[in-house]
Amino acid sequence: MPFPNAVKRGIPLALVVALIVLPVIDPTSQVMLMLALAKGLAVLGVIVLLQAGQVSFGHALYFAVAAYTAAFVGKATGGGEIIVTLLAGVLAAAVVSVVVGIFVVRYRHIFFGMLNLAVSMIFFSFLEKFYFITGGSDGLSVARPTVLGLSLERGAFEGVLYYGTLGLSLVALFLTHRFLSSPIGQMLRAIKTNEVRLEYLGVSPRSVLLVGYVVSAVLCGLGGALMATAQGIVTPEYAWWIRSGEFVFIAILGGAGSVSGAFAGAFVYEAVKTYAAAFAADIWQMILGTVLLLVILFAPTGLVGLYRSAVTRGDDIDAGAPDRRKREAVS
Repeated sequence: MPFPNAVKRGIPLALVVALIVLPVIDPTSQVMLMLALAKGLAVLGVIVLLQAGQVSFGHALYFAVAAYTAAFVGKATGGGEIIVTLLAGVLAAAVVSVVVGIFVVRYRHIFFGMLNLAVSMIFFSFLEKFYFITGGSDGLSVARPTVLGLSLERGAFEGVLYYGTLGLSLVALFLTHRFLSSPIGQMLRAIKTNEVRLEYLGVSPRSVLLVGYVVSAVLCGLGGALMATAQGIVTPEYAWWIRSGEFVFIAILGGAGSVSGAFAGAFVYEAVKTYAAAFAADIWQMILGTVLLLVILFAPTGLVGLYRSAVTRGDDIDAGAPDRRKREAVS
């Protein structure tokens, strides 16, 4: 029986069910899954830009801007409401991305990537040096916000936060897919394939890329605000270039050509990192590097591409079964 088309195009329903049930069966996995979802949202933003053929090595900037905004809002309001802190973080990331984006969308490829990195590192230096505002390398604590006006205990709050993040991730996945399938999403992809044709059609590639840039920053900001709320602390490491590199790493691991690759890569990355660090603390980076190398060599389209190839082969086998039965009957 052929595999359903819905399974081919997206994350299998079984995986979503597993994400709902697993924290109940194994509560210790909830933290790892929460971090993976938050990073997956940020990686989803990186993948939006990759559709235009542009790699950003500085998108941790928006991850950190939203995280620190959530911390400042919580500090000013004594914790505040979680919806308000998340919205404030996302809005801050969007505003900063418009200011930075107007400048960086003029450039392409390595210049685009390095300019993003430079801006991110400037912000990192600000977080490090202005101790009286940002807490310096010690960072800032993030007060536990209320949920619809209710002050929850730690266990209940973490449960609500996890399932809320899972819901937001599924919505973000759907909306990003719709965005990339829309006319402006197609124009964003055209920047990678034939930017000159867009100009001939009277479309400004810079304006299209700016829209994609802001969308990617909003996704990164949502991930950063959720990460800050989950961990209860923000540090300058949120804006460090290694964090940006981590997002690109995960995008390649999961499959840069697919929006679902953001979360597939994030789950595998966090699982390998967690268990490798637990059982091989001295060489966990080497293990991660080996995994990425194997993916590049044997699955250049990432984990999602590998999965889809397996599904296609399964459909080919199913399609060939009637012919084989006919040949066997004749013989």
